Amino acid sequence: MSEPMKLRARVAAPIKAVHHALTDAGSLRVWLAEHAEVDLPQRYEFWGRHTPEGDAPRQRVLHVDDHTLRLAWRLGGEDTTVEISLAEDGADATVITLTQSHFDLQAAMTGGGVLGCLQTFWALSIANLVDYLEGRELTMRCDFTSPELRGEIVIGAPRQQVYDSLIDGEQVSRWFGYHIEIEPYVGGRFAMGGFDSGFAAKIVDLEPGRKVSTDWYETGITTWELADSGGKTRLTFVQSGFDPNRPPYDGWMGWVSGLAELRRFHELADWRPIWIQDDAPEGVAAG
Repeated sequence: MSEPMKLRARVAAPIKAVHHALTDAGSLRVWLAEHAEVDLPQRYEFWGRHTPEGDAPRQRVLHVDDHTLRLAWRLGGEDTTVEISLAEDGADATVITLTQSHFDLQAAMTGGGVLGCLQTFWALSIANLVDYLEGRELTMRCDFTSPELRGEIVIGAPRQQVYDSLIDGEQVSRWFGYHIEIEPYVGGRFAMGGFDSGFAAKIVDLEPGRKVSTDWYETGITTWELADSGGKTRLTFVQSGFDPNRPPYDGWMGWVSGLAELRRFHELADWRPIWIQDDAPEGVAAG
């Protein structure tokens, strides 16, 4: 196993409001899970179709106070530990730090195993928590009971602007928070980490201003389709062509958490990434 997975994000909300959103069952059902029950300090449970191994609640409270929530969460036969801590960032902002043990980096890279989903599961969940607290529309969540990986978001920007931000490597690197280089033509490379990284997906379909499809081989084909929607852009995101017995939930959630940032990138005049990373450019990479 690798070192504990760690994510840090900034939200424009006071620490008291963030703590409430983390510990109120009704709030959890909006931004985190299909089902949630909370009675602290004894009980903190979430489960359902939007939760890995969510057929039953598997969490147990280890510690809770005004700034910290620590849980045991049994996943993949392992007793993992989740800790969420809050720190003030001025009077009206909070830094959220989340760690989880037993994150399996190899599983994340190969698309297998529930422990490989942890980083992107929490990246998407925290992105939705931030939007929930800031009064913005939430991004779709992953359904772990379905092999269909499809969702839509509406972005408050013209279609051509959104398309450019999906096909221009410099722009994608900004909102996705990871260095990406792109050859914007059919047969061109879409390289996470740049062309020298040793691996690149291939662009297999491209309709300027409307559609981009990239082949990621074992984990299938990702397709972005754009349509006008009352002065805004409707983006449909689909993952297809994968083994239906092994849906690539980790990669799907990574891209969807990125799309949450893409919407903020276009809609907020004072946009800056919600993600804080100590040793890398701000952002969260897809699995």
